[in-house]
Amino acid sequence: MKMDVLEEPGKKVVLLGNEAIVRGALEAGVGFVAAYPGTPSSEVPMTFSRIAKKVGLYFEYSSNEKVAFEAATGAAWSGVRAMTSQKHFGLNVAADSIPPVAYTGVRAGFVVMVADDPSAWSSAQTEQDTRYYARMFKLPMLEPSNPQECLDYTKLAFDLSEEFEIPVFLRTTTKINHSIGTVRFGEIKKPKIRGRFQKDPDKYYNLKPHLQVLHERLNEKLRQIEEKYGQKLNKVFPGEGKIGIITSGVSFEYAKEALLELGLKPPIAKIVLTHPISKSFVSNFIKDKEAVLVLEELEPILENFVKQIAKEANPNLVIHGKDLLPKSDEYNLERVIPALEKIFGKKFGIDFDDHKKKVDSASKNLTPRKPVLCPGCPHRSTFYAVKKVFGDEAIYAGDIGCYILGALDPINMQDFIVSMGAGIGVSHGIGIVSDQDVVAFVGDSTFFHAAMPAILNYRFNNAGKTPLIVVLDNAITAMTGHQPHPGSGFTGMGEKVEPVKIEDVVKALGAQVKVSNAFSQKQLIQALQELKSIEGPKVLVSRGGCRLLTRRQFRAKGLTLPVFEIDQEKCTKCGICTNDFACPAIVKATVEPGGEPVYSINPDICLGCAVCVQICPEGAIHAVKKEGEK
Repeated sequence: MKMDVLEEPGKKVVLLGNEAIVRGALEAGVGFVAAYPGTPSSEVPMTFSRIAKKVGLYFEYSSNEKVAFEAATGAAWSGVRAMTSQKHFGLNVAADSIPPVAYTGVRAGFVVMVADDPSAWSSAQTEQDTRYYARMFKLPMLEPSNPQECLDYTKLAFDLSEEFEIPVFLRTTTKINHSIGTVRFGEIKKPKIRGRFQKDPDKYYNLKPHLQVLHERLNEKLRQIEEKYGQKLNKVFPGEGKIGIITSGVSFEYAKEALLELGLKPPIAKIVLTHPISKSFVSNFIKDKEAVLVLEELEPILENFVKQIAKEANPNLVIHGKDLLPKSDEYNLERVIPALEKIFGKKFGIDFDDHKKKVDSASKNLTPRKPVLCPGCPHRSTFYAVKKVFGDEAIYAGDIGCYILGALDPINMQDFIVSMGAGIGVSHGIGIVSDQDVVAFVGDSTFFHAAMPAILNYRFNNAGKTPLIVVLDNAITAMTGHQPHPGSGFTGMGEKVEPVKIEDVVKALGAQVKVSNAFSQKQLIQALQELKSIEGPKVLVSRGGCRLLTRRQFRAKGLTLPVFEIDQEKCTKCGICTNDFACPAIVKATVEPGGEPVYSINPDICLGCAVCVQICPEGAIHAVKKEGEK
């Protein structure tokens, strides 16, 4: 949204949840922010990137989430308030370094913001629940329910972290990150950006036998946090009757909306500090209840805790949760209201089955639209050339980036997708045990994030049939919003730097490499044929800028990209441009009922990559001449 998070105190501003988190960090005096972009968290680092110089704090896009966490740790150990943000998968990457820092603690406030993605709106692989990380790593976790709480609890997380010298998780979900609400601003605290690391073996020596001392200190910190903040942060909303609701995060908002719709006013317990959960808070709430409904997306973490406490606090309590609601997907009124109907034992006159039938019936009249690569995307050209050389029988390893859309029709060139950089590692295993041709696709940002160790492993364990690695280099982290990476030539604060050349890194890792223009089918096919015949580790860098970014750069200079059109007299309607190449700017439509289809290029979305000219066997596509051009 790019609303101004720097408005003066007292102002009410409409913000995304992610933007409110940034404002909360500013009001807490954050001085160091490091992140790797990942939707639904991406607007957090994007906003910091935009304002960092103006505010006077340090911001960086790190090469991956582990490095971001470690850099922020260094700042927090040196007395500077620090923050890192990532999506749920990003926390997996950072996870190796988090437990030791939990044991040692920090000197300044350190907030680890993580965004889960129930329903996988922006995540290809899983709907993991990162609340388990807070329990496993023994770190506090706060969960906001709306944009105002995003601001408030971010500030609180810094204070809590500094008070107990412990990193604090701030967990959100997609609907919180991307919800819009009115937020009241407080004072922005001038950031402290300089510090000094103080040697302290008692704090940082995390080997035996001192490790157990640090572990016990961590346990004591959690005990004190539960004792001091368990009742203070969690909230009870009084209501009527002996049936209660226990909830947290965005599920609290679902509960409020559903109860308002049904005209019900049961008591509600809202858990804000979801780790450590206050035993006394839950016990006091359930002790006089006949039944409770635990509303939480994904795993039954609160539900299991309530069941544990109820054994002593109220053994006869009837506890509902995942018996009425799913352990997958996000919640909405259509899921929450039927659960409330069952627990309250009556119908409220809302027939969701009938509603679904009407929606399904109306949907039949809508033209289906699959997600596709953008017009002019260099990845489409690369996919097309690779399939020309390797065919349909080759195994195509997928990875995480815009090119994940290559898994869909008609490209169909992502046979599996695991995690960032994993396509190369999995391909190595396939090459060892089979004689199949394997091509592993990886993006440029993912190359720097996670692919380099896997390429080195190819070189180290040079056995079997070595897959071809194709690096799709569009010079930017495109899928999450055009953030820079080490190969982009500029930092998260806009500073120009020497870009790291992927081919130089590949050579240093011991692999053979060729670089090709992603928009030249001739270059691509020639390079692919040469690499296919080579034994040993081999990499093709297919280089072509993200066309959306190119268009933006052209517009800034007052220039326009070329637009192409189809010569109807030359077009034989072979369908290669739509069925195989599948550029969404090329349209196949029937003008007359029962008539022959007509192929044309939509000038409003054509981005002038010119690859369609190269793949048309009849030479029927050419650039549109502007007035005065020859």
